[in-house]
Order: sequence, then structure tokens, then C-alpha cells
Amino acid sequence: QVQLVESGGGLVQAGGSLRLSCATSGRTLSSYTMGWFRQAPGKEREFVAAISRSGSTTKYADSVMSRSTISRDNAKNTLWLQMDSLKPEDTAVYYCAASTGGPATTSVRAYDYWGQGTQVTVSS
Repeated sequence: QVQLVESGGGLVQAGGSLRLSCATSGRTLSSYTMGWFRQAPGKEREFVAAISRSGSTTKYADSVMSRSTISRDNAKNTLWLQMDSLKPEDTAVYYCAASTGGPATTSVRAYDYWGQGTQVTVSS
């Protein structure tokens, strides 16, 4: 198993940036495809970004494409999500997740382990 703890959320003005971190423990991070998801009040959890075990493959939701970068350091057991040009519609709780499935999968159902989430609020 792997344990996931997110950090780096907060309140930011529109146009600003945040870097979310996900610290992992337990089974080595390189065993998992990793992803970021978000959930806004009253909405379903949605895919944001994913990265393969080696980091060679990444995928992004259309809504964050060109504004976000997912990265990982398996030696440091850490995953990151850099988000730039933030918009009020990016406001949500952001979750990191680990999957034993295929590379950079985008499906919520494919992820086996989840963190508790970190709140991101973007003011207009």
C-alpha cells in the first residue's frame, strides 16, 4: 500500500500560481501511475493530470492544458502539480491518487489510493 498526503493549496488571486505537492510513504512511488483530481462543491470528482511510473508520459484535462505541469521524483517519493494562470473555476479540493493500472490513466475508477485533499481557492 501507499499513503498520500497533499499540501500546497491555499487562496490565490486569479492569474496567480500554486504548486501542489503529494508526499508518499509505504510502497515505493515508482510502482504507481500517479494522478491529480479535483472536486468542486456539488460536482463530481474530475481528472486533472496524470503521469506514468517513469514520468515519460503525461496527460492533462483540456481545462488545464498549457496551464499545468505534473511531475514526480520517485527517489523523493513526491508528486507535484504546478498550476499557473489560475482561474476562479479552478477552485476545488485537489487530490493526488495512485494507480496500479496502465500508464497515465485518466479514470477515477482506475486509482486505488487517495490522499485527503488540499483546498485551492481562486478569487476573481
